[in-house]
Amino acid sequence: MTISEDHTNILESVIDTLDEGIAVLDEQLRVLFWNAAATAITGYQRADMLARECPSNLYQFDSQATHISSFYDSASCDSLNQSERPVQVHLLHQLGHTLPAMLRRSRLSNEFGGRSGTVLRFHPVEEIDALPHGKPSEDASLERSQSNLADRLDAAWQEWHTNTVPFGVLWLTVDQAATLRKSHGRDASEAMLNVMETSLLHVLKPTETLGRWGENEFLIISHERSSEMLSLHAERLASVARSADFHWWGDRIPLTVSIGAAQAERQDASTASGSQTLTALLRGAQQAMQALIDAGGNAVTHARRQACSQS
Repeated sequence: MTISEDHTNILESVIDTLDEGIAVLDEQLRVLFWNAAATAITGYQRADMLARECPSNLYQFDSQATHISSFYDSASCDSLNQSERPVQVHLLHQLGHTLPAMLRRSRLSNEFGGRSGTVLRFHPVEEIDALPHGKPSEDASLERSQSNLADRLDAAWQEWHTNTVPFGVLWLTVDQAATLRKSHGRDASEAMLNVMETSLLHVLKPTETLGRWGENEFLIISHERSSEMLSLHAERLASVARSADFHWWGDRIPLTVSIGAAQAERQDASTASGSQTLTALLRGAQQAMQALIDAGGNAVTHARRQACSQS
């Protein structure tokens, strides 16, 4: 056995230890590698998958088995769009049933920049809720441009409206931001917002997007599966925000946040105009946040319940 073959076997053994399903496809969508987790999740054995074309119905977008080709140009495993962001799908198990999962597609390029293959990574959606909090998450997305964040909002809304991918928003403001801007100036306020941004990014989930929304506010695009889970997630973020270590000229300034949460729900999807409904969803989150500020801040509430959870 050559050194190269030995290293390849070691690498395959390492990938087999992962809990996430990994499938590597060539340019013709034939399976080059299928790890142990991919077998455990889908039931398809590695020996049956290698050197064969990836099944065109391996994943679907909803429980009605709507084929992925209804939304994209190709009916193959490689038919997700060019985005490498995770997408919620229904994986087809070898026994015939489906299971909700998050799937990410990554393009492989050769030395000339051309396409040489594709990597599919997937895991059951239940594992999203078990992702660690309080540890850096390199996959969390930060959007510096408000217009780009607005585009992300539109895309997330359409994914929910069309493919039932869960979608909610968290409208967050730092309670001390306006006062700090008046008392210490714009530089102090911006430094504080940067600290808060970093603190939040460290605990956001891989599927979430964070961006500035207004002078002292943030907007988080989330994919929790219910309003209750979104509110619980907001509580965790509020707790992390309160522990943010912000100093200005040697003085530590305690920070608190007010978060308004709004979850897209089925009655929203039945509204004739998707853009108007998205506007209403955002308005609900903003009004929930503003009500908290008026009541003294340092709390989380959901737009539909309007029931504050004081800290």
